[in-house]
Amino acid sequence: MRRGLLVSLIFMSSLLGGAPLSAASFSLTSQEIQAAIRFGQRAIVNEKFDREWNLTSASGETLKVVTPFFRLAQAARNAAFKSGTLKQREIDSLLKEHQGRLVLWAEFRGTREDFARWYQPVLVVQGKAEIKPDFVQNERTALRQADGHFLSRSVYAFPANDLDGKGRVTLLVRDSDDKEVARFVVDLSAMR
Repeated sequence: MRRGLLVSLIFMSSLLGGAPLSAASFSLTSQEIQAAIRFGQRAIVNEKFDREWNLTSASGETLKVVTPFFRLAQAARNAAFKSGTLKQREIDSLLKEHQGRLVLWAEFRGTREDFARWYQPVLVVQGKAEIKPDFVQNERTALRQADGHFLSRSVYAFPANDLDGKGRVTLLVRDSDDKEVARFVVDLSAMR
């Protein structure tokens, strides 16, 4: 009876994606690389495989936290959909682009086509100064939605040198008047 229960729990946790085994890592070991690839390959049966990296603010904006683990898992999943595997050069390229960085993909809703053009993000780490991004790409012409509002997608990349993979950071996004337009609290210990 107990063994059956244990097997059922393991099976259900693998279907549901399970909680992360460790905190966010910005420099993957070879074991973490293999774990990310396996996770991505197995995730083709799970539509919400990326839920541990997704956040939604109280006002409806969304944020995807793109750790090196997530990006590698996503690429492995995409390759598995095509019945393929990642080549070593693809793995190396992804790691070179994402190791040592925290990349954030944000979606904002506004009332004008260019509302997010001048948004400026900063990362706030408790007890430290604000961290400025290495890279900012705000969508200049947001997409009109059925309800008349506009959807803007932005990409922000921050150096991960001063980040603790087990800590919390807050992404603050401000407009050109320095008014806060979005705030996301990211618990890095809850994702890989």
